[in-house]
Amino acid sequence: MSDRVETSNGEWRPNLRLWGSVLAHALIFSISLLVSFSLAHNFRGFGEWLVIEYLTYLPLTLVVKLSVFGVSGLYRDSWRYVGLRDLFAITRASHIAIFICVAVYYLSQKLWVGYLAVDKGYWVPSQVFLLDWMFTIAMVSAARVAYRFYFEELRPLSGTTQVRLLIVGAGDLGDSILRELMRAAEARYQVVGFLDDDERKQGGRIRGIEVLGGTQDIRRICERHDVDEVLIALQGVSQRQVRRLIVLCHGMNLRFRTVPAVSDVIEDRVQVSQIRPVDIEDLLGREAVTLDTQAIGDYIRGKVVMVTGAGGSIGSEMCRQIARFQPKKLLLVERMENALFEINRELERSFPDLSRVPCVADISDAARIRQILRREGPTAVFHAAAHKHVPMMEWNPGEAIKNNVLGTRALADAASETGVEKFVMISTDKAVNPTSVMGCTKRIAEMYVQQLSGAVGSSTEFVTVRFGNVLGSSGSVVPIFKEQIARGGPVLVTHPEMVRYFMTIPEAAQLVLQAGAMGKGGEIFLLDMGEPVKILQLAEDLITLSGLRPHEDIEIRFTGVRPGEKLFEELSISGEDASQTSHPKIGTIRKRPEDFARVCECIGRLREMADTATVIEIRQALQDTVPEYHPSVPEPVSASAQSPSVASSRDKAASSASAVPVE
Repeated sequence: MSDRVETSNGEWRPNLRLWGSVLAHALIFSISLLVSFSLAHNFRGFGEWLVIEYLTYLPLTLVVKLSVFGVSGLYRDSWRYVGLRDLFAITRASHIAIFICVAVYYLSQKLWVGYLAVDKGYWVPSQVFLLDWMFTIAMVSAARVAYRFYFEELRPLSGTTQVRLLIVGAGDLGDSILRELMRAAEARYQVVGFLDDDERKQGGRIRGIEVLGGTQDIRRICERHDVDEVLIALQGVSQRQVRRLIVLCHGMNLRFRTVPAVSDVIEDRVQVSQIRPVDIEDLLGREAVTLDTQAIGDYIRGKVVMVTGAGGSIGSEMCRQIARFQPKKLLLVERMENALFEINRELERSFPDLSRVPCVADISDAARIRQILRREGPTAVFHAAAHKHVPMMEWNPGEAIKNNVLGTRALADAASETGVEKFVMISTDKAVNPTSVMGCTKRIAEMYVQQLSGAVGSSTEFVTVRFGNVLGSSGSVVPIFKEQIARGGPVLVTHPEMVRYFMTIPEAAQLVLQAGAMGKGGEIFLLDMGEPVKILQLAEDLITLSGLRPHEDIEIRFTGVRPGEKLFEELSISGEDASQTSHPKIGTIRKRPEDFARVCECIGRLREMADTATVIEIRQALQDTVPEYHPSVPEPVSASAQSPSVASSRDKAASSASAVPVE
C-alpha cells in the first residue's frame, strides 16, 4: 500500500488509512511497553523509572516494531477482516521485533551505546522484554478483533432498518455468505437463522446464528421470525428444490434470493454483490450445455463469420458466443442502427481484439446483401433476422412475407452464389403445423433453405435449427409479465391451459453453434426444449418471486387466445423422420421431399401479393404453399373489434395487442 493515493482529478494526497494504522500501532506499542514496565516494578516508583528507563527505551522499541510490522505488511491489512492468518502474522512480527530489541539492548551494554545511558547504571528489567512481547501480541490482536466486532455486531444494531434474512443451507456456501454479510459495510441484512435438512446441523450454530430447522419448517419459521427474504444457499440446488421452497411459502410476501455456488466464484468467497433475486431461469432448471468446442472452432476460428439480425436477442447472443471462438472477422448485419450500435459497442468492450464490421442492411435488399458477401467473403452465415411477433404479423402479413420469406431467399441465394461454406438458419417451433402467418412464413423459409442444399452449382451446406421460446427475448412473455407486475397488475394471460417450451438465450445460441458444426447440408435440427411450461404457472411464479401474492396482490386476467396462437406448440411435422444426434440436446430431421420448383413458384406469387393482396388472399396463398397451415381465425382481429373486457384489460396494462406475446 502506498503512503499516497491518487485522487480522481489526478492529484496525490496522503494515504490517511495507512498513516492512521501506523499511528494506532505506535500508540499500542507505547501502551504495551508502559504496562510492561509498570508490572516489572510492581507499580512502584513510577516517577523514577518513567523518565530514566521507559522514555529512554521507548524510541528504540518504536523504531524496531514499526519497521518490522511495516515490512510484514500489517499496515496494509484491513482491520475489519482480521482472521487467523493476521493473528499469526502479528505473532511472527512480534517475535522478530522483540528479538531485535533484546539484541540491540544487550549489545549496547557491551559496546556502550550512549543513547541508552547504560554506562550510568540505568537498565531495563529483563522481565520487561517478555511482558512487552506478550502485551504487543495481545493488544494488537485485541484492537483488530474489537474493530471487527464493532462493524459486525455493534454497528448493525444502529442505523437504517435491516432486511430480516433466512438462509437455506448451513453448509460451506451458507457459512461463506454469512461471513461476507457480517463484513459488509452497509449491514443491510440481519440474518435470523439457517435452515438445513441435515438433522445433525439442526440446533447448532454457525458464527452465533442458529440452525432453526429443516426446509419443511420454512413457512412456520418465516412467520415466527418475521422474515423478509429467503436466501437459497444450497450447493447444486435443483429446479425442484427451488420450486418446493417457493410453493411452501406461497402467499407470504417473501422475496427469494440466491448466489452462485462456491465452486463458481474466485477464491471460494461469495461477494455480497453476487446475491441476486431468484429468477424464472432458476425455476426452469435448464442444465448447462456441453459443447464440442473443437468442432465449433474448426468452422469459426480464424474465419470470417456473418450474423444477421445481430442486434436482436438471439442474434446478439450469437455474436457473443461466436466471439469466444476467435473468428478472423465478425460481420454484424442489422437494419436497426441503434441495436447495431449497442452490440458493436458491447463487443468492442468485451472482445477488444475482435475484428468487427457493423453493416446496416436489410436482408430483403438483395443487392446490398450481395455487396457485403462479395466484399467480406464470409465462410459461415448465421441467419437470425426475422419478424417473430405472432399478432403483429397477423395484422401485417405482407411484411412477414417480405422479411421472413423473401429476405431469407435473397440471403440464401447470395450465400450460395458467393461460395459461403455453411449457412445456418434459425427457425421456430411455430413453423410446425402453423396456425399463424409468422409460423407459416418461417416454414416456407425452412422449405426453401432445405431444398437449396445440394442444388446444382451450390457447394454451400444449408442447415436449419428449430427451437421454441427463449426467456427474456425482446417483447416475449417474461419481460412483459415483469413490466405488468411492476405496474401493479393486472398480469394478462391469454388462456389458463396455454403451454410453451422455453430455453435460455445463451443455451439456444450455444446449441445453434453446435448444430452448425454437425450439419452436412439439408438437415433440420431440433433443440431439446425440456418440459413444456404452463404460461399461467409462469405468471404465478414471477409474481411470487417479486415478493407478492398471485391473485391477491396482483390480479391475473385471461384475455382469450389471440389470432395465430396455439395452446400447444409442436417440434416436428407429421411425416418428418426425427432422430437423435450424438449430442443429447440436439435431434435431427431428415430431408422431406418437396417440389423445389413448386416452392419457388409459390414464393414468386407471394412476392407479387405482399404489397397488393388482402389479408384473406395472402392467407390463402400461404395455405397453398404450406398445406398444413390452418389459420386459427378467419381474419385478424383489430384492436377496435375486440371485446370490451379484453380491450379494457389491455388499456389498463398499457400493452396494446400484446397481452402475452408467447413468442
